[in-house]
Amino acid sequence: MTETIQAPSEVKQQLRRVMGFWDVLLFCIATVLGPRWIAAAARNGQSSISLWILAAVLFFVPTAFVVVELSTRFPEEGGLYVWTKMAFGDFHGFVAGWTYWIYTVFYFPGLLLASAAMMVYVGGAGNAWLAENRAFLLTGSFVMLFIAVFLNIIGLHIGKWLQNAGGVGTYVPLMMIVGVALVLWSRQGSVTHFTWAAMLPHWNWDTVNFWPQLAFAFAGLELVSAMSEEVRNPQRIFPRAIFASGALIAFMYIAGTVAVLVMLPSETVDPKSGVFQAITQGSTALRMGAVGIIAALLVTVGNAGGVGSTVAGVARIPFIVGIDRYLPAAFGKIHPRWKTPYISILVQAGISGVILLVAQINENTRGAYQILVDAATILYFIPFIYMYAAAIKLYARPDRRENRSAVVIPGGRLGVCLAAGLGLIVVGAGIVLSFVPPGDSSSKLLFETKLVAGTVLSVLLGLILYYRGAKSRAR
Repeated sequence: MTETIQAPSEVKQQLRRVMGFWDVLLFCIATVLGPRWIAAAARNGQSSISLWILAAVLFFVPTAFVVVELSTRFPEEGGLYVWTKMAFGDFHGFVAGWTYWIYTVFYFPGLLLASAAMMVYVGGAGNAWLAENRAFLLTGSFVMLFIAVFLNIIGLHIGKWLQNAGGVGTYVPLMMIVGVALVLWSRQGSVTHFTWAAMLPHWNWDTVNFWPQLAFAFAGLELVSAMSEEVRNPQRIFPRAIFASGALIAFMYIAGTVAVLVMLPSETVDPKSGVFQAITQGSTALRMGAVGIIAALLVTVGNAGGVGSTVAGVARIPFIVGIDRYLPAAFGKIHPRWKTPYISILVQAGISGVILLVAQINENTRGAYQILVDAATILYFIPFIYMYAAAIKLYARPDRRENRSAVVIPGGRLGVCLAAGLGLIVVGAGIVLSFVPPGDSSSKLLFETKLVAGTVLSVLLGLILYYRGAKSRAR
């Protein structure tokens, strides 16, 4: 018997449009806003405040404009993969889609380790030592990954509530941290002496390695566009939700970093769980220990939502590539009952689990975490280069003028080139600087070897699969 092959449109018609404005806004917050980036910024010191502002102006705002234009002109499932394919053809579309998907196998472990480290503060300050306990971090990481995968397989109409809870569970406790810092500052002053000179960028090896992370922390607004055909009215909802969430995220990154530095000296901040070091210490000083526990509990939910949103969004890329037959056709299958791309979700989770274990070899917990973050940054920024270039290439198409539902970048060709050009410069620098090891790496040579090997092998694997798929399509 031969298997009946459904047309791509027939497969995608089975998807359910279940996401509204608040779902998209909270999805973006859960995806982009991360307490671990605030902790990393605080660890870097006061200069992070000016670096946040620079990253917002030079990267976040231009990227939001590019994403809104492309997602409203081409509101199709697959997002960035589809835009690149339209601009540069199937091969480049595959490379963009593949690197966008494969980055998650490095990103998830880093996110999971940071989430598990923050989780320990649910039990109060007495459990803080667990944030460096490898067995606890691995166990907590796998539990969180399982929950996110399970909820997204049984359906986005269920899984979206994890993302919604993630958005709320991320933003509310960070507001609590800012509140605690303000009260402490008014009562006993700040632990950190803030000065204009100290808040200007100070370039050293740690700062150079940190800059790509900071740009990476602002990335993710494009992810929801990969689910365009599961949003009720994407051309109306995307612009409002993306711009609103972007403003909320930029404010909280800056305010959260200042709040942590009010309560802790930068050199004592843990780059994974430093936010909760700060609120635990601050709430204890105010004799309000329950505040720290509540905040840690909420952020545990928020981190689970962040994992869930990334699982949900990124899994749509190999799903569409599988429909196009450049990946094994199984990736393009939809669960007969729950109508979700379950194969790509399961494969994604399985590879992430393996990478999580491999990264631990001969590394302290911070070194393992840093390798995962840098590898994810490099792979993630490759499709961003395609996205910005696609915005420039697709400018001349007549649909940009004729599509009245599209929200385009103001300023015509100059505006598009400026927004996309700024993005290209930032991500290009981010890729180069990610190869610089942090100052306290246990072995800089081993760090570089793992990082280079992981990224090169990831891209080569994708190229092998592409040419295999191209031969299959030809037959």
